[in-house]
Amino acid sequence: MTGPDKAARTKPLSDDTATSFPRQRAITRGFRLGAPRSVRIARRPNGQARVFFIRGRDGRTATGDLWVADQGDGWQERLLVDGASRGTDGELPAAERARRERLREVTAGITTYSLDRTGSTAAFAVDGTPYVVNVDEETVHTVAHPGSVVDPQISPDGMHVAFVHDRRVWCATITTDHASPLTPVEDEPVTWGLADFIAAEELERHRGMWWMADSTRLIVERVDESDVETRWIFDPAQPEREPVPHRYPSAGTPNASLSLHLVALDGTIQETSWDTDTYCYLASVHVGPEHSPVISVLDRTQQGQQVLALVDDAWVTRAENEQDPWITVIPGSPTIDRSGSLIEVLDRQGNFRACRDGEPFSPEGWNVEAILDVGVDHIAVAAAVAPETRVLARLGFSGDVDVISDPEHWSAGVVEGDVSIVASTNASSTSSTMRIIDSRGFVTIASHAEQPAVTARPHLLCVGSRDLSAAVLLPQQHEPGARWPIICSPYGGPHAQRVIAAGGAYLTEQWLADQGFAVVVIDGRGTPGRGPDWEYAVHHDLAGPVLEDQVDALLAIANSNDALDLSRVGIRGWSFGGYLAALAVLDRPDVFHAAVAGAPVTDWRLYDTAYTERYLGNPSTNDSPYERTSLLSRAAALTRPLLLIHGLADDNVLAAHTLQLSRALLEAGRPHNVLPLSGVTHMTPQEVVAENLLWTEVDFFTKHLG
Repeated sequence: MTGPDKAARTKPLSDDTATSFPRQRAITRGFRLGAPRSVRIARRPNGQARVFFIRGRDGRTATGDLWVADQGDGWQERLLVDGASRGTDGELPAAERARRERLREVTAGITTYSLDRTGSTAAFAVDGTPYVVNVDEETVHTVAHPGSVVDPQISPDGMHVAFVHDRRVWCATITTDHASPLTPVEDEPVTWGLADFIAAEELERHRGMWWMADSTRLIVERVDESDVETRWIFDPAQPEREPVPHRYPSAGTPNASLSLHLVALDGTIQETSWDTDTYCYLASVHVGPEHSPVISVLDRTQQGQQVLALVDDAWVTRAENEQDPWITVIPGSPTIDRSGSLIEVLDRQGNFRACRDGEPFSPEGWNVEAILDVGVDHIAVAAAVAPETRVLARLGFSGDVDVISDPEHWSAGVVEGDVSIVASTNASSTSSTMRIIDSRGFVTIASHAEQPAVTARPHLLCVGSRDLSAAVLLPQQHEPGARWPIICSPYGGPHAQRVIAAGGAYLTEQWLADQGFAVVVIDGRGTPGRGPDWEYAVHHDLAGPVLEDQVDALLAIANSNDALDLSRVGIRGWSFGGYLAALAVLDRPDVFHAAVAGAPVTDWRLYDTAYTERYLGNPSTNDSPYERTSLLSRAAALTRPLLLIHGLADDNVLAAHTLQLSRALLEAGRPHNVLPLSGVTHMTPQEVVAENLLWTEVDFFTKHLG
């Protein structure tokens, strides 16, 4: 028995899809709209907690509003600021558009905010206009500013707001109508107060200025991109528009020059230096109310790290770490506890373990993925105990463990003292539940997210000799004896995990399955959640182990599940997943019969320094890993249908990747298809584009696997 015929599986692109899953997914931004996010906890002077979060009014409104809930009121939610009421319809500054692209931010209105020390005042920007809100009085007023601003940060005492305008840091006192520049005017390659491209894209650091605890000075990052090569981003569909210059450090080329400065409110600037010639990456900056500021810096190989604390306005080394083949940056680490001890997450005994002054104290077998809070005698962490689940837990320095979340769920959240906000889900749920938890119990934060039209039914399993994590999704109409063409839907690379205990993570895969396919998601070596050695397995080879694991897991699943038809196998992916999809049909056409590669990296020499050199080394000293993993040199091997999709405005994986592969394929006489997306970046937030891309994929796979 076989699955439905081709006509039953595909839908003409011209059909009305207003209520279809692809349209719903596009309009709801992947069902993120209306869900609470960007949660933070502040502690009032009376010791009670106050919780802030951003949430839209419904599942189809992209404008975010700011909400608050007070512990003393039993965590009753109240709307603090209506984001739509503050919109100016002004054009976002280029720096703000870049910041949102690095964050993969697809909403409008209030997208981020900052708090003073007690949560009495919050600062935010809407369409480049800065505001402050008095939380108790619920009054909002505009902050003095010279023009469109980026990243307003309120001082700990709530009296000042610093922001970036025209590549300079400015500061305004919230009680006056005057703003003053704190940093000088410099030539265009220099910016003050913004995270450099590499930090924001690859090191998960998205800020470039931090208030000191006494509210009299800021630590400010200065970025000089004079030596960074320029790439030009332009839209051939609109030839009347000038190309936009984009400083992009490709592998083996110069990075930006970075420095940190102490900037006082009177404009006095003092540079605080470290050995930037050796340690070129500023990985993290942590400024807390009860300890000295701490930074971590990495050398270019990312095998050497210095941890430095600010003492008497100078950076003093607290630790030096070396790790072969690279140091993994963990959010929240390193930092200092209240006794002055250094808290880090390091590769110890085969796991990423929380360490205090170098000594591990988190449980063996746990992989700590983030430090959420540091208390007097404990820290709070997010950790992988099993590959498909994440727990939140308090870990005592003496070894005691208090698990906050359900160990069978996939959880995330924030912690401050005895108050936790936990967002949790499992494989049978299409959404997550966010709860505020304190000593009295819990209260659920309402979600306005839209209920998906699809209910995912992933079957999670471990297969093969390496216990590879996988998820299998069959059509809703599946009956015993039916066999279906297969679509593999991996990411497959570092820093992204697809196989998790969260039904909402498989909505697109379930919809694809319901079109008449068996969909398989596989996490192989290099992906997170399995510890250092698992991640290190792709060192100097982002092709071989990655593809081998996809093949091994697929064959193992199909050999034990008659519903999967190995004679008809497609593969799809975006970004690294796009690279993997194209690699699959080039290297293993015996297994994979068609591929859709979205925004693929095709030659790692074209991708950025920090990510690429971490895994493949520097091509200026050893080019062989780059040649071994390039798709361009494989072009002549293509014998299967391949659809390449790329946004022409992509400033992360440049469109040159797809265009160069297409040229190589044409020169080799290998037919293929290219779908250029005018005006689209590495994200695809445009509703019509996002919707019709799914239908295009279904049409492609139906044609070639049907």
